[in-house]
Amino acid sequence: MKCIPCQGTMKRGKAPIHIDRDGCHITIDNVPAWICEQCGEPLFEEQEVETVQDIVKAVDEKCRLLQRSA
Repeated sequence: MKCIPCQGTMKRGKAPIHIDRDGCHITIDNVPAWICEQCGEPLFEEQEVETVQDIVKAVDEKCRLLQRSA
């Protein structure tokens, strides 16, 4: 597999994901990914993306509850 930005070789590894949404900051470390050996760009597979999206939806819901009570 080749890296889209630089065409380097991709190798299985783990990478962090950082998400900032409406005043909430989410960091998930060690997410399985393909990592470019040349530029370090991560590529996440569908299963990991769906899991992260589920986490973000849950955090969004809880943040809305906090904002309503303020």
